[in-house]
Amino acid sequence: MTVRQKFILISVLALASLIGLSLLSPVWLWGFAIVGPFILLGIYDVVQTKHSILRLYPVIGHFRYLMEAFREEIQQYFVETELSGTPISREFRSLIYQRAKGARDTRPFGTIFDVNRPGYEWINHSMQPKHLTDVNPRVKFGGPDCKKPYMASPLNISAMSYGALSKNAIMSLNKGAKIGGFSHNTGEGSMSPYHLEHGGDIVWQIGTGYFGCRNDEGGFNEETFKENSSKDVVKMIEIKLSQGAKPGHGGILPAAKLTEEIAQIRHVPMGHDVVSPPSHSAFSTPTELLFFVKKLRELSGGKPVGFKLCIGRHDEFLGICKAMLETGITPDFITVDGGEGGTGAAPTEMINSVGTPIRDALVFVNRALIGAGLRDNIRIIASGKMLSAFHILRAIALGADTVNSARGMMLALGCIQARTCNSDHCPTGIATQNASRNKAIVVTDKSQRVANFQRETIKNLVELIGAAGLDDISQLEPKHINRRIQGSDVQSYAQLYPHIESGCLLDEATIPENWKYDWNAASAKAW
Repeated sequence: MTVRQKFILISVLALASLIGLSLLSPVWLWGFAIVGPFILLGIYDVVQTKHSILRLYPVIGHFRYLMEAFREEIQQYFVETELSGTPISREFRSLIYQRAKGARDTRPFGTIFDVNRPGYEWINHSMQPKHLTDVNPRVKFGGPDCKKPYMASPLNISAMSYGALSKNAIMSLNKGAKIGGFSHNTGEGSMSPYHLEHGGDIVWQIGTGYFGCRNDEGGFNEETFKENSSKDVVKMIEIKLSQGAKPGHGGILPAAKLTEEIAQIRHVPMGHDVVSPPSHSAFSTPTELLFFVKKLRELSGGKPVGFKLCIGRHDEFLGICKAMLETGITPDFITVDGGEGGTGAAPTEMINSVGTPIRDALVFVNRALIGAGLRDNIRIIASGKMLSAFHILRAIALGADTVNSARGMMLALGCIQARTCNSDHCPTGIATQNASRNKAIVVTDKSQRVANFQRETIKNLVELIGAAGLDDISQLEPKHINRRIQGSDVQSYAQLYPHIESGCLLDEATIPENWKYDWNAASAKAW
């Protein structure tokens, strides 16, 4: 029995008892004055659509907001460092909640960050800032072999599967993408009816389990892929090689969250954890990966196809670059997921101790493509704790073209970081398949919050670009971002991450010394 059901039962019993007792003695009528306001408050909580917590936890849910209000006063100037672990700092949570609700997101008294701490970063502004009127910038995805390029927003919804999230959460995200004109990555759990209901732009992710294009043996099914990828709402296809939160480990959907419907969508049996294989069966070398990219592009009718990975061994990614040079096949995009990326379920060691962090990974991938002379036709998407306009700007300065966010979008939906995603006990209805919980998410309201968060964040990104004296996000460079190293030692990203010459890896005489070992170890024929 849910808390809401218990509330209704207790309310009915309380009213019945008071009515009965009042017939015995009028003094019991005072009980209505005490109990009545709580019952009325609970009824309001159940029928309102703004707060999932109150819909699920009438009356007692207000204590959560009360405690949050006290914490706001007590900890006004306390902010956890971005590197302190999985939980997002109070300041960023507050920023996202306010933007999602359409509330004012300005701050008094100036910065609350310790600007003297090592790691503090900022953008260089210009003495001649600009007022930019284009608050909806676009980035073209689609190389020379792509027949149906896609104009993407700088901020889109990162991969989160139906199964990990509830159907109402998925519908809210997709409708938000439709409202705001940005894309929604399905995650490896395939396209469900809830991804398609509202018509938001879809990036269909193909994982090692091939959900949505899977044959009876668990391998890749060309015909099913062709049928699903031909849908108009599918704008791009992403092959998932690895995920930042658990690189080297397949996706996990705990059995507790597996419903009959999800099992049918994924074509898997009930009663067991759904654990995807750690690697693909459709290819096993860098060259075979690129031929798979080419096949998916042809089967989809020429839509942009790319792959997502968390960077591990450098020589393995450089092997993919060599395969591009040898075959002449290039992906339309590469999604770089940082080791700090989020997940609904993963082994602890995988979360904490495997995978290159996003900044290092992003710099490496960008420089590798430049060094191999491949960068011009390949877009880079960055993913990993992207919460604010500055995070997007920083990623673009380091080499990204666009950014994907999962945490930010979940917070916009109303996530309170209860960290019960893997147990099916999510208190907000976002990361659970419990019907009595997830129906508390009102799609009409939550989708607008997702759209609000994305719109306001892009608006602030454009303002930052103008403050730097630039006309477009494509003009951002490493020199625009500063980082305090220690004490008065401040360096720009251009100093921290030296430039690499285009095509320098193609000639033994021009290969930078610190690239030689990995480049020479790389092979297009094997990982």
